[in-house]
Amino acid sequence: MQQPPETSAEQAILSRISAMVGDEKTLRALMESGGIDGTTERQRLAALERELDQCWDLLRQRRALADVGENPGGARVRPSSTVEGYQS
Repeated sequence: MQQPPETSAEQAILSRISAMVGDEKTLRALMESGGIDGTTERQRLAALERELDQCWDLLRQRRALADVGENPGGARVRPSSTVEGYQS
């Protein structure tokens, strides 16, 4: 089955994911160059990872709803405590 074209909502989620991946690379580079300390980097990376997990989960929810003919707008951001334990 062919995947339907991405909606503007999905494009926004993917754009946010892309921006966060860029932020993650920047944080790692700052740490390597001594621009920030390890504790700060770990805290900021942990927050980014939680938000990334939530964004990926939201995108998967939207696509699953669309696949079964339901409104993808019914997908909701779930708490990070819910999505962090998921396995890829």
